[in-house]
Amino acid sequence: MHCQKCGASVVQQAVYCHECGQRIESVDSPGVDPDVAAVLAATEDAEPKERFQAAVESGHAAPDEPEKELWNGGYSTKAMIGAWVFSGAVTLGLIVLVILVWHPYVAWGALAAVVLLWLYQVAVMFYRKANVRYKLTTLRFMHESGILRRVTDRIETIDMTDITFEQGLLERFVGVGTIHITSSDRSHPILAMPGIENVKKISGMIDEIRCTERRRRGLRIDQI
Repeated sequence: MHCQKCGASVVQQAVYCHECGQRIESVDSPGVDPDVAAVLAATEDAEPKERFQAAVESGHAAPDEPEKELWNGGYSTKAMIGAWVFSGAVTLGLIVLVILVWHPYVAWGALAAVVLLWLYQVAVMFYRKANVRYKLTTLRFMHESGILRRVTDRIETIDMTDITFEQGLLERFVGVGTIHITSSDRSHPILAMPGIENVKKISGMIDEIRCTERRRRGLRIDQI
């Protein structure tokens, strides 16, 4: 599709030409949200910045829908697969050492080391599971942290700008990983969520609700 004024090539969904600013698509076309279209029509002669702000305000002024919980979870013990493998390898190595160099002191020392190692790993697991809790709704993402002192923070889904996840080699085998949420939230501009089970599904769910809320509020650049 081409601009009728300057002839520049523009995408099919474009409302204005990126070269000259000429309107390409009427505000009542199927690709434009009706509420935002009404605001754009009323501010047709305004500056682009003013038009954008008016569209944003109209989106925030839209009637709120009932908030629904979509997911809640926390740290998965599967995320410690690397720690379990390491502890198992150390335990096996100490057993071999005791067999090769048999001595009561060596045996008792190896036993104490194995017990302490596994107790440490179990303590870390329970701490991580009890320390964090997450909940996703249609409007916001909430995360709680702390054991004795509980801190709850919220990130509005509309404020999220990017959702990514990463997995280590062993984590891929059990389907866990770390989700990173980038947002305009001042407390947690980049929130890391390690040990999330079904990480690909959950990260996709968060990204989907983020996009859905932005579309509902009318925050689409191609409408300005």
